[in-house]
Parts: sequence; structure tokens; C-alpha cells
Amino acid sequence: MKRIISTLTLVAALVLAMASHAQIRRQIHVPDIAGFTTLKCDFHLHTCFSDAAVWPDLRVEEALREGLDVITIADHLEYRHEEINADYNRSYDIAKAAGDANGILVIRGGEITRDMPPGHNNAIFLSDCNPCVQKEWREAFRQAKKQNAFMFWNHPGWARQQPDTTLWWPEHTEILNNGWMQGIEVANASTYFPEAHAWCLEKNLTMLGNSDSHNPVCMEKDFTKGEHRVMTFVLARERSIDAVREALEQKRTMVWVGDLLVSYEPYLREFFEKSIEIVKITRSPKKCVIVVKNNSDIPFYLKKTEHDKRIEYFRTLTIKPQSQQTIAIYHPEDISERVINFQVTNLLAAPNRGIDYSYNF
Repeated sequence: MKRIISTLTLVAALVLAMASHAQIRRQIHVPDIAGFTTLKCDFHLHTCFSDAAVWPDLRVEEALREGLDVITIADHLEYRHEEINADYNRSYDIAKAAGDANGILVIRGGEITRDMPPGHNNAIFLSDCNPCVQKEWREAFRQAKKQNAFMFWNHPGWARQQPDTTLWWPEHTEILNNGWMQGIEVANASTYFPEAHAWCLEKNLTMLGNSDSHNPVCMEKDFTKGEHRVMTFVLARERSIDAVREALEQKRTMVWVGDLLVSYEPYLREFFEKSIEIVKITRSPKKCVIVVKNNSDIPFYLKKTEHDKRIEYFRTLTIKPQSQQTIAIYHPEDISERVINFQVTNLLAAPNRGIDYSYNF
């Protein structure tokens, strides 16, 4: 997706990545929901075996520092770095060894990289990348399907391939009907694609969000400002590759991109409820003061919606990560139904629309 960088930049990037080796592992604080364990995953990473600037085992070190549980090495299958001449599984083999040594689950994958249509697609859980290296894209998809790969469309709204409008092409209908598409990236790098979100809802597909990182992640994100890579939260039965596969097939995912969380509504609603703790409630005849705490690392942006006009409360409210917020509610003394209605605008259950929520105080 990104242009091939110079040898000088490659060397500098590797030095920077190795210099940060001693950093302490970050803990990403998000709740476990629906009876599952929330795993932090990035299913779209490149290495210097194709067009990136990072040796495979450094991808594991990054994941370790940033609090991830699972990564996929998905190097481009159609072209390799000009100085690399190796088996198409080699980058995975190197990363897998590092992952085993550091407690990071590493999945084998490859990116089938073509012009639009059909664009770029990832095949993960492959047993061997080599058979997927094919001249004709349909044959590459067939070979991936023979290995029972989980396949998804990458960055459908990438401006290089769809500069004006994000379209669903006839080839994507063919891919879907052939069982060659189980999911779509609704977010890639720093971009959320509402069209892809709509397609996942319409066609019952798995929502994914991945970094598609080509450089060291520390060169793409400023961690000192609280930035993070795009990632997929997978609701898994356990911390294993088989459990990750089962969760993806059952569409138990949430996509974290910037301050947005994108998923199917039941997961978003429970995520919000399990993140917010009522610390204290103080009442008087005409006022209720509620102190809430956000125990997650994701902010929540609240906006007032239709409500009883006799009840006065915030127009908008931000509950910052790992912090407390006081909510004051004013109301007549004799009011019978004490409910505030709002939308959590950054929890997207539909394209660019947050979830509606009511709280009975």
C-alpha cells in the first residue's frame, strides 16, 4: 500500500526500532465482554521480505511493547524486496520463532495484491504461502481457499485505487459468492471506511481493523501523544490461534481506530456498560449528581438526544480514559420518570452513527 522506501531509510528505521527494544510492555485496558477474552490483534503487517522496513522478529517486539496478543505477517505475494530471495513462508517462520519466545501468537498470511478490481486481499491461517503466488488472481484465491484460509478485503476505500468513490465491484460479488471473502477492513492505518462498515452489516461479514504497517510502528504513531495503531479486538474463548479463528468466523470483533470503536451493536453496548463504573450518586429533591469512572483506555463521547424537556443535563460530555467525570442532572421535584437519553457518538454500530443509550437515574 505504501511506496518502497530507500535503503537509507530502511537502515534508519531498523536502528530506531532496535533502540526501543527495552521499552516496557503497555497494558491495553478494555473489558472482557459476552463471556469471552478480549484479544488485541493486528492481522495485516509487512516486513522487509516484501516492501516494508522491518525485520520479522521486530514485528513481534513491537506487539509485545504495545500490548498486542496476536499478529499476522501478511507480506505481498506478488513482489519481494529486490535483495530478498527466499521462500514465501520465511518471514512468518522468523516471526513465529520470536512470537513463541515472547508469548505473542503469530498467524501465517499473505496479501494477494492486485489493481482494482479486485484490489488487495489478505488470506490468513494459510499452511503454505507459496501455492498462492499465481499470475491470475482468481487462481490465487482458489489456492488460498484450498487451504481453508480466512480471507478479507483490505482498505477498500484506499484513494490510490478508488480515488473518487468507494465502490463494490462485480468482481467482489463473485469473490463473495465463491466463499473467498469472510470479512472486510472497516479501518486501515488511520482511516475508517463507512462504506465497508455498511457492507459488513449488509452481507454479514467480519469487521477488521489493521495497521497495514510498513515502517516501524513508532515512526507511524506518536505514542507520547496517546496515539495507537489500528487494531482488532477479538472476543475469543481462550488465548489461542484456534480460538482466534473461531471468533473471526463468528464475527466477534471490534475495531479500534483513533477514538472510534466499530462493531455490531450488542458488543458495543456491553463494552460501554462494562467500562463505565458508577462511583457515587448524590441526590437532593431537584438534583442528582453522578460520579462515573471510565475504566477503559477508550474515551466516550456523549451527546444529548430527545428527552423530557423538564430534565436538564449535558449537551455533550467526554468521559476520558481512566478518569472520573461528574454528571449533574436537574429536574422538577415531582417528576415520575427520571431518564436521560444520549448517544455515545464514537461507538459506531452503523456507518458514522453512534449507539443510543438511556440511563434511569
